[in-house]
Amino acid sequence: MHIYTVVEDRLMPIKRGFTLVEVLIVVSIIGILAAIVLPKYQTGTADAQLACLRSNLQAVRKQIELYKIHHNGALPAMVGDTSDDFIRRMTTKTDESGDAGGRFGPYMERMPPNVFNRSGTVRIGGPAAGANTDGWRFDPVTNMFQADDNKDQDGNGVPDHVNL
Repeated sequence: MHIYTVVEDRLMPIKRGFTLVEVLIVVSIIGILAAIVLPKYQTGTADAQLACLRSNLQAVRKQIELYKIHHNGALPAMVGDTSDDFIRRMTTKTDESGDAGGRFGPYMERMPPNVFNRSGTVRIGGPAAGANTDGWRFDPVTNMFQADDNKDQDGNGVPDHVNL
């Protein structure tokens, strides 16, 4: 069914739709709005990731300290232990010597992933933090738990999250 209008004493069909110019104007406006909003969104995302990383570091460090209290000063991993040893001791019940099946723990439900490299593994000792081989690095000599990602946004050659 066509709709007609009278123009100069003749019936002319009414055209519906958008002209190319109208479509280009709308697309241009959407592009300008996207250019304004996206940088703000990306900054917010980076800030949220950093806050999440700090929160995860703080939570794990607190649980390591609680583990030490329950286990007479022993750490959840010693030199020569593996990521699995550390994670098992932190996520299951252990006895005073750190073996499975005791009355202590679990200290965490699971090991959180590092939000910058999405890895939840823990490297015990080895190269300094920032090697990006695992999500986290635990040094059983110094009792330091650190992020192991190599994000270096300022370009100074030092990973940004090593000293958090």
